[in-house]
Amino acid sequence: MTIRLRLALQFAVILAFTLLLFSLVIYFFTAQARQESFTENLFARARIVAHVYLDGTGRADEASRASYRRYLRQFYRTLPEEEVRVYDTRNTVVFREGQLTDVPVPVSLLSAVRQEGREVLLRSNYHQTVGLLYRDSRRGDFVVVASSVDTDSGDKLRSLGNILAFGLLTSFIMVSIGGWFFAGMALRPMQKVVREVDSITVSDLHRRLSQADGYDEIAHLAQRFNQLLDRLETAFAGQRTFVRDASHELRTPLTVIIGELEVALLQQERSPQEYRRVLQSTLDAARLLKDLTNGLLQIARASDDPSQVPLTTLRLDELLLQAHEEVQRRNPTCRVDLEFGDVPAMVRQPFAVRGNEALLLSAFLNVLENACKFSKSTAAPIVASLTTTAARVVLEVRDQGVGMSEADRLQVFVPFFRAEAIRTVPGHGIGLPLTSKIMALHGGLIRVDSELGQGTQVWLEWPALG
Repeated sequence: MTIRLRLALQFAVILAFTLLLFSLVIYFFTAQARQESFTENLFARARIVAHVYLDGTGRADEASRASYRRYLRQFYRTLPEEEVRVYDTRNTVVFREGQLTDVPVPVSLLSAVRQEGREVLLRSNYHQTVGLLYRDSRRGDFVVVASSVDTDSGDKLRSLGNILAFGLLTSFIMVSIGGWFFAGMALRPMQKVVREVDSITVSDLHRRLSQADGYDEIAHLAQRFNQLLDRLETAFAGQRTFVRDASHELRTPLTVIIGELEVALLQQERSPQEYRRVLQSTLDAARLLKDLTNGLLQIARASDDPSQVPLTTLRLDELLLQAHEEVQRRNPTCRVDLEFGDVPAMVRQPFAVRGNEALLLSAFLNVLENACKFSKSTAAPIVASLTTTAARVVLEVRDQGVGMSEADRLQVFVPFFRAEAIRTVPGHGIGLPLTSKIMALHGGLIRVDSELGQGTQVWLEWPALG
């Protein structure tokens, strides 16, 4: 079932239920009002008949009494199947008026009228019987019983019911058609969004939905989808750039390897020393290729779903010592001094975070090795300072190396980017981008501050376990 059909049906059902309830209320109160009006008419008829009988029997002769009764009948309309009886204190009928039947009046009704003064007996098919106690100071109490059939109310209520049923059915049909029409109008922007989404492909991710300028739900949906397209376009652009730069970086050592081997194989015989030089050059290029491949694999791993990366409780001070030992082994001439800040009293687990040991060790090594590579021209030591608070654990790495310009600093997290001042330093430009992805996986952040010729400071921050 389409949304348009479902909206039209739901709207029609809600309105039909409301109209049905409203119709039932109208019918009920109309029936009650007509019933009460008819009951009052019967009581009025009973009082008139009692007055006619008691006043008429007080006249001198029968002709005068008959004339008086004919005169009073002119003031009220005869009711359908009307019958009025007057009972004396012995429950004997002393006067009858209207349609005469042999159906006796229940003695219980007469007794109830004498006790309560007024009683109403309802019967089926709009037939009503009422009793009235009429008091006379000279002749005593009389019970007047009047009965009739409210045919007029029956006809009117049936007509009202037909009108309400017809109106309800007509309203349901009209509301269904109108609901279908207006649901289509309401969903027309959504259909346009669907058509625009279907037309967007990988080659034109720059396009955006045109329904994002309003304030309704469809505009909000279009805005969110446009934001998704922004992220997808950025991701695809980054992927294309990554593939292009990775291909360029991989081509360089492969070109060196192929060139050296071709030179060694295609030209004349060479001395063992020359072959050793070719093999050494090839080995260096192969190692460069291996390092680059490992860096690419680490970036891919750091880009994985965080929920798929196993995390454990780690002590960053111990991990920093391990990274320091590895950096000193790789760069024996580089001096790295470690500083550990005081641990606040409220911290139960000093320098503890939730993380993946291999990834965090790679992040530490990337930052420390960068500092070593870019500080070879100075004798000032590199300082790695680890501090902790109740909320954060921070590693700061400071060097006094060549530094970089502000324009270069803004691009240090772009894969394969190489700052102008360090183009002569060996590397691939994947250390800081990899570290940034690793920090994002751990809910942390990385900041870089640098000034050309004044050195660089790198801050790594993690949420502390406390």
